[in-house]
Amino acid sequence: MDLTPYVDNLRRELAVAADGSGDEARALAERLSAPLESAVRLTLLNVLSAAMGDVTRELAPGSVDVRLRGLDPEFVVTAPPAPEPVREEREAVVAPVVAAAPAGEADDGTMVRINLRLPAHLKGRAESAAAAEGLSVNAWLVRAVSVSLDGGGRANATGRGKDSGGRGFTGWVR
Repeated sequence: MDLTPYVDNLRRELAVAADGSGDEARALAERLSAPLESAVRLTLLNVLSAAMGDVTRELAPGSVDVRLRGLDPEFVVTAPPAPEPVREEREAVVAPVVAAAPAGEADDGTMVRINLRLPAHLKGRAESAAAAEGLSVNAWLVRAVSVSLDGGGRANATGRGKDSGGRGFTGWVR
């Protein structure tokens, strides 16, 4: 990105402002334009870097970097990985084997809340997978974390879901 037009515009504006004040002001404006050019370029680079930081946060896991080539910034875009195609599984879903909690980690039923930010493509896939198993997204995520951490944990962490005969729902309510 060429910053020269922006710097030239600043010089013109400074010259126009100085023209109405006489020769001394015009001479002062000419002397100030060189040091101001560096300050303007640095300020514009800071603004662009901050803006690309915001873009990167929205683009995660992709990113946008600002690099300086000579006097001009350049943007380097790293696109997020393409989402994997969604596979539709028509076969019955087999629940993972329920494993006992590791020693010293008794399950007292206490629930805690966390905030989880997922990229849009993963959110959609998680919702689809949860719906396919007849679970809420929360229950599906709890089960996925449990399976990932201890190879099974509770198969249906919230206690909700279809019973083994597929006739209805079992569970608890607070």
